[in-house]
Amino acid sequence: MAGPVTAAAAWIPPAAFPLISPLVNDSKKLSAAKRVKALRLMLDSGVRFGLGYAGPAEIDRVNILEATFNAMGSAVGRLLRYTGADPRGALVLVDGPLRIKRLELCSQEPVVDGDAKSLSVAAASIYAKVIRDRWMELLDGKYPGYGFAGHKGYGTAAHMAALRSLGPCPEHRMSFAPVAAAAAEARR
Repeated sequence: MAGPVTAAAAWIPPAAFPLISPLVNDSKKLSAAKRVKALRLMLDSGVRFGLGYAGPAEIDRVNILEATFNAMGSAVGRLLRYTGADPRGALVLVDGPLRIKRLELCSQEPVVDGDAKSLSVAAASIYAKVIRDRWMELLDGKYPGYGFAGHKGYGTAAHMAALRSLGPCPEHRMSFAPVAAAAAEARR
């Protein structure tokens, strides 16, 4: 309900696979501490990342799916530029059932539950989650009272209570029904 949608792309050098595979897993199955530990290991092992994000205003303007595609496309583009790879020879494993709309030059393979099936998708998922969590912790200091450091912008009971009490802040996604309802309530 708050904060950016964050996406990442990862390139893993062959020598890094045996080093990181014992620790890298689906980001949703790892604790925050294990995600940070896995990210440190990946960076030390030469894994390269590209990051993309779409803020709340973009999410509200184009919808969450299009904003996610934009973030994913940006992440892949940044990784390709960083590594110097030719997009025409790149194979992008996409976490989920859909292809990324703005990557016509790359070959794409959608992988449902990709972060549980592919080490590179899991690596990207961990990177995106760690970066987004850190961003939400920074926003917690900028917008005290919402508890962003704890719930990371998700619709927990504590977040809903803060939203009802304080109304939305600029980091809230106004196109999400609970946020719109809280904004309408705050105007009364």
